[in-house]
Amino acid sequence: MNQPPAEGKQNEFIIITKAKDLAFHTYMMATERRFPKKHRKLAVDLMDFAREIVIHIQDANDLDISDAGEFKERRYEQKKALSRCKDVLFLIELAERRNLISKEQCTAWAQYAIEVKRMTASWRKKDRERFAEMQRGNTPRR
Repeated sequence: MNQPPAEGKQNEFIIITKAKDLAFHTYMMATERRFPKKHRKLAVDLMDFAREIVIHIQDANDLDISDAGEFKERRYEQKKALSRCKDVLFLIELAERRNLISKEQCTAWAQYAIEVKRMTASWRKKDRERFAEMQRGNTPRR
């Protein structure tokens, strides 16, 4: 039996939920215990980038695809989110190579970023297709 969505998550865009999951996991992983003082900048960058992914996705989602100017800005925000996903993936790998996290932790953490990246890329592609349909005068499918 399915449980009802948590308070506040009922109508939230799934990519936003997944991006928040990445950010929450990143904040949980980027502790002083795992990242001692000499590696603290790495932890701070991970947290900043994970937070920026959420912000870029939320900002993109707020823009209207039917307006050409907003569509262009929306694609830019999606691209920034994708770029930050790549940054997070690199920093997670760096943390593993510096023996700050285990290979298993690296794999589990990276899965959060990979899922957000995959979903954002798919969303961006579908937006481009929907916009092209609108330009041809057809009503886009959802």
